Amino acid sequence: MTSPDTVIWLQERTPLGILSPAVLEAIAQVMELQVVPEGSTLVSEGTQPEAVYIVQDGHLESETSKTNSALPRGFLPGEVINLKELLLDELTPFAITTLNECHLWVTPADKFRTLATQYPEINQAVSRVLAQELAEATSALSYQQERALALRPYLVTKAQRGIVGTSRYAVRLREQIREAASDRLSVEIFGEPGLEKDNIAALIHFSSPMRREPIIKVNCGILQTSGADLFGRAGGKPGLLEWLGEGTLVLNNIQELPPELLPAVAQLVQTDTYTPVTRPGEPKAEPRDNRARILIVSEKTQSIIERCVCHVIKVPPLRVRKADIQAQVEYYTSLYSRARGLAKPHITPEALRRLQAYDFPGNLKELKNLVERAIVQAGEGKELTEEIFWSAEPKKKQFRVNLLNVYPRLRRFLRSDWWPDRINYGFTVVAFALLVGVLFIGPQTRDRNFALNLFWAWWWPFFLFLFPFLGRIWCSVCPFMIYGEITQKLSLWLFPRKLKRWPREEAEKWGGWFLFGLFTLIFLWEELWDLENTAYLSACLLLLITAGAMIFSAIFERRFWCRYLCPIGGMNGLFAKLSMTELRAQQGICSATCTTYQCYKGGPQKGEGMETNGCPLYSHPAQLEDNRDCVLCMTCLKACPHRSVEFNLRPPGIELWTTHVPRSYEVALLFLLLGGVYLHRLPELQAWLGLNLDLTVFWQHLGLSLLVLLIPVAIAFAAYGLIQLLNFGRKPKAFIELAYGYLPLVLGANLAHYLRLGLGEGGRILPVAFATFGLHGEQLPLLVAHPAVIAFLQGSTLIFSVLLTIVLTQKIARQPLKTLLWQHLGAIGLGASMWAIIVF
Repeated sequence: MTSPDTVIWLQERTPLGILSPAVLEAIAQVMELQVVPEGSTLVSEGTQPEAVYIVQDGHLESETSKTNSALPRGFLPGEVINLKELLLDELTPFAITTLNECHLWVTPADKFRTLATQYPEINQAVSRVLAQELAEATSALSYQQERALALRPYLVTKAQRGIVGTSRYAVRLREQIREAASDRLSVEIFGEPGLEKDNIAALIHFSSPMRREPIIKVNCGILQTSGADLFGRAGGKPGLLEWLGEGTLVLNNIQELPPELLPAVAQLVQTDTYTPVTRPGEPKAEPRDNRARILIVSEKTQSIIERCVCHVIKVPPLRVRKADIQAQVEYYTSLYSRARGLAKPHITPEALRRLQAYDFPGNLKELKNLVERAIVQAGEGKELTEEIFWSAEPKKKQFRVNLLNVYPRLRRFLRSDWWPDRINYGFTVVAFALLVGVLFIGPQTRDRNFALNLFWAWWWPFFLFLFPFLGRIWCSVCPFMIYGEITQKLSLWLFPRKLKRWPREEAEKWGGWFLFGLFTLIFLWEELWDLENTAYLSACLLLLITAGAMIFSAIFERRFWCRYLCPIGGMNGLFAKLSMTELRAQQGICSATCTTYQCYKGGPQKGEGMETNGCPLYSHPAQLEDNRDCVLCMTCLKACPHRSVEFNLRPPGIELWTTHVPRSYEVALLFLLLGGVYLHRLPELQAWLGLNLDLTVFWQHLGLSLLVLLIPVAIAFAAYGLIQLLNFGRKPKAFIELAYGYLPLVLGANLAHYLRLGLGEGGRILPVAFATFGLHGEQLPLLVAHPAVIAFLQGSTLIFSVLLTIVLTQKIARQPLKTLLWQHLGAIGLGASMWAIIVF
């Protein structure tokens, strides 16, 4: 390049163009062209400048260091390096390296100083440039100060924490954050309170390439309805969007946004433009381009906003992230202990299980507060025990005592082979066959057949008495399903095949009505053909129910008959709702630690869990809400490797006013069972009502029997009709819900009826057993209660049942006593009529 060309290039391409041609000519005469290889250090930080460099071709970049944290700066062709430092006798502020091969015009430092002395114009020009740079820097500083002042109340300085945990929900959440951070598109983050959604917004910002730009969080509830603080005023005060520049705006709690602002925010998100606010009478301002990124945080989705945003992140609540609770607790424990200078305490497995069993309606915020309070309460203790987390008690577990923890021997027994397999296959299966045989071939009356005596005078009162204590436990040792299981195994051995899956939808819809119909027929058969005192007919009844179990077990998996179709099972499930015990599992532990569902599906041994075939009723213990769906076979207790299954002592019948789902066929069965008591006492009822029908006439007997079965439901409907008519300004609950209030009376009336047989005839079992085999046993001992004692116990049972019915109805309805007065009077009337036909 010739000297004139060099002067022209200096004038057009470099900041030295403000100098006169004579000065530029002098500079061009002393410059030398040098080639500097890629990766060379041209200038070292903190040294005296050795030369003035003018970049002709290539690319250079400054380097950051511990003493200089400024962002790297690039130097392109035309840049002048070391000019200011050389003239002002300063050290170089940073190191400069070449990013590729560079061609540089080099003027040694001593020669350039000589030129500056010879031509004062050089110093004057540099002074003007410095003054201009100072003015620009002062203006920029003033702008930055105003900007910082405007943004300071809303500024987010850092993300509080990352996503803690390894569950699939946590992994998915991290993926969504990375995806949202990779671009500048708008994001909606929604979820329940306490999930730290604003922290997720901060994570998105600080993970993005624009993380050095500011991020502000604005609570939508405090925004002006005009939108001036967000969009600014035309020709007046700038809004937050203008101050923010290319930063990130987090609109927190969008559900609290004034409705007037919703269209403007939707426009901002959808078109990346906004319109400054104008005063009344002024023309509408022109829309402006928005450079900020918009992140929206909400407790629920907003349809108008959701249609506009590009990314939607639903933050899962803590109750579905049970697997992350341990990691969250460890994190909060470490955080709090380190901040207070405390030794980190250890959380016990029992305490962790208790936390995992809790639903945490306040989510992460509640868990954090709970852990911090526990550490404070623990004091100098090195462990956070179960007792410290006293408030982490789910409503479902309130007033519960896990009997398996209180009585370890009970756990060992229920997990042993004895329960129920050895009892079933070592005793019940044989005993049932013998009893049925005796019923067929032995004497046919109850006073001479011990099997008939056992069935009616022992079994019925005993297992009715058992319901309030152990619910549906009889079903675990029931001979009907034992023979059903034997049939199932034999049929699969003889004819290998895959059993049919349960038609659940149809079974739930019609199964209850099927067993209701069976029970109606059983009642009529019992009354019309005197089953109580006819041995072979009682045997036929037992065999028919067993046949149903065997047939359906050969067709369907597991215990389909037991769950949906068995009339005895339906009655057991209904009365089991009143039980003071329940089998459940801790939902938190199941969802956090279990991946095999062995208690439900079955599987091989795993840890403490034994090999099982899974729940015979296809019920998962963590999802049980009703005792009717559990037969207490303890398969889940044996299969669970995490000690999640509990056998709880609870308030009797608590599910009826908490988690219960009413079913119409259960209500029909309830009133049928109550009508059955009237049917059993048909002669006494005739005498009490003054009727004189000839029960030896079949059709009269049948018609009267059907009418008697309708007595309880007729009284209940009449009482409910009066409640609706005289509702005292309150709408009563549905009849199908209130009907369960009669359940204690149904159980009590049936028990009172069978007490006569149990206490009056059950004690004659020894002489009756001798009589069965043609022997004389008149001298054998008898254990028979006095009629007055039987009457007293029957009356007490009825009174107690009526009182419990009133209490349970109040608990279910949760309405004033006077609102339900007619139903209570109906229960008292039913109890009084039972007293008349049973006690007297």
